[in-house]
This record gives sequence, structure tokens and C-alpha cells, in this order.
Amino acid sequence: MVDYSKWKDIEISDDEDETHPNIDTPSLFRWRHQARVERMAERQKEMEEFEKKKKEHEKKYNEVKSKLLEAEKSGNASVEDLKKQLMELELQSKDIKAKEEELKKKEKKTPWNVDTISKEKFAKTVINTKPQRSKDENLTEEEKEERMKKFIKENEKDLKHFGMLRKYDDSRLFLKSHNQLVCEDTANYLVIWCINLEMEEKHDLMEHVAHQTICMQYILELAKQLDYDPRACVDAFFSKIQVAEPEYKASFDDELRQFKERIKKRAQEKIEAAVKEIEEEERQKRLGPGGLDPVEVFESLPEPLKKCFESQDIALLQKTISEMDEEAAKYHMKRCVDSGLWVPEAKNKENEEKDAEGEKSS
Repeated sequence: MVDYSKWKDIEISDDEDETHPNIDTPSLFRWRHQARVERMAERQKEMEEFEKKKKEHEKKYNEVKSKLLEAEKSGNASVEDLKKQLMELELQSKDIKAKEEELKKKEKKTPWNVDTISKEKFAKTVINTKPQRSKDENLTEEEKEERMKKFIKENEKDLKHFGMLRKYDDSRLFLKSHNQLVCEDTANYLVIWCINLEMEEKHDLMEHVAHQTICMQYILELAKQLDYDPRACVDAFFSKIQVAEPEYKASFDDELRQFKERIKKRAQEKIEAAVKEIEEEERQKRLGPGGLDPVEVFESLPEPLKKCFESQDIALLQKTISEMDEEAAKYHMKRCVDSGLWVPEAKNKENEEKDAEGEKSS
């Protein structure tokens, strides 16, 4: 009989996720792998420090015990002191033993992950259908993008429906009846949707869709860990999350929290980039004949010249220029011409246009 208890606790994380080209965020769950590696390193460090302390204690205990035996044989006056030291070390031994039991329990409760899991040779026969991920390996980025566009076009209504579900049982049943959604493209679509919702300031809805995104990612990660078709892992995931132990649920909630933080950060970056793009477009439209921005040029003018342009007083402008240093006046007026703030021939053109209109009327 196959012992299925080995699959009871598996930590869902991986550092080899491929992000779809449509998603310009960092790899969706790379931070999960990093967090797991750090936790494993901390546990390893804690274990090493304990083993070191245990060996030092055993060494000291044996030394004191040997000295006590020698002192008792020779009738040395230090026997009582050595007995006290030995009693203290025996008390410490109990604490060390208790700590060792605690570490063993902690290690036993630690979920398996991609670095620690082992596979039975016959385990692959439990589910006949194997993952279809290999088909994607030979696709170009353009082909992947085209495939996702087609997938969204065919399934967008169902994708949105899944993203709006609130109960685990409803999500399970919907994915079981629409098993084509159990794939990377669905997770990618939900990530993009979360970013767009956050950019539209629909924060509550974003947080709800984010929860569904993490559920889909957990299913896909579980499939990778067990090397099963993701569709075969739907029941396993929802059964586990609904009867989750406090530690498992806390891990899920923590990953969801961090994912929402990343979504908010990415949405803000995209908003800032869009604002900069609009500002640059407006700036390009403002550029004068010499390629300078009239707004920037105006801000750089000395205060007397600014007043001239603000009041549009030609006489005051001529007077101000005549009172300025010649080189400074040439520099600023050239920039005004290049930016379109000042058109030297504007008056002549205006007179020519008036003369032309007079000739037509006559």
C-alpha cells in the first residue's frame, strides 16, 4: 500500500519559474524561493550552533568527571567543588536534551520543498497524464505571446469569472469543469489584471484577484514539485488549503501579502512611467525651431526678461536687452528664438499679411 502521508506537507516554491513575455514584473515567485533558502540557512545555522554547543558541553562534562574521579582517589580537597560543577553540567545536559527534542520536532514539521523532496520510482504511475510543459520549451517569445493572446481571446470570460470567485469550493468546482484554465497563461493573465486594477485604484478588487492568483500559482507549483499534470493537482491543493494547519495557512497568507505589495509597487512604477511618457510627448510638441523647450527656456531667463515676456511689452523688452551685458543678452535671446518664445520676423510677417489682404480687397 502506498504511503501518501509523505505528501502531506510540501512547501510550494521554485526558482526556475519562467515569466511570460507579457508580464514585465520580476519572476512571480522568485522571492518565495529566496525566502525558503534563507529559512533553510537559518535552520542549518541553528543546528550547527547547537551541535557545537552540545560537543563543548560533553567535552567539559567528561573533563570534570575525570578530574572528580582522580580527586576522589587522591583525596584532593577540590572534590566538593568538582561535584558541584558536575551537578550543574548535568542540569545543563537536561536543557540540551530538551533543546535537541525541540529541534527534531521542528525539523519533522518542516514542509518538503524542491531541495529536500525525494521521489519514489513508482510514484509517477499514480497519475497517468504527464505535464505538457515540454511543448512550450521550443516556442519563441513571439509564439508564446501569440499563444497567450489566443488563449485569452478564447477564455477571457471564464478567466474573469474564476478571478471573482470567493469560496474555495466554488473555485475547485469551476476549475474542474474548466480544466483548460489550469495553466501558466491563467496565472499570467491574473497578474496583469491585478496590476491594471491597482492602476485604476480598484484596490479591494485587486486584493481579491490576487488571492485567486496565488491559488493558481500554488496549484502550478505543486504540479512542478510532484511532476504531475496541474489539472490533477486541483483537488489536492484545495483539500490542503481548506484543512490547513496554522503554519501552512500563515505561509500562504504571507505569500499573498508580499505578492500584493509587489503588485502595488509595480503599478506605481507603471503609472510614473506613463506620466513621464505623457510629459515627454507634451515637451516634444512644445519644442521650438531650434529644438529647445519654451517652458524650460522661460524658467531659465533672468527675472527682468521674464517680466517682459509675461507682459508681452516689446518696448520694455528692447529697453531691458539694451541694459544687459551684450553677451548675456545674445545668449538668452538666441535661446528664446530657438524655443519659439521670440519670433524675430513676426512683426514683418504680420505687416506683409495685412498688405496682402489689402490688395485682395482692392
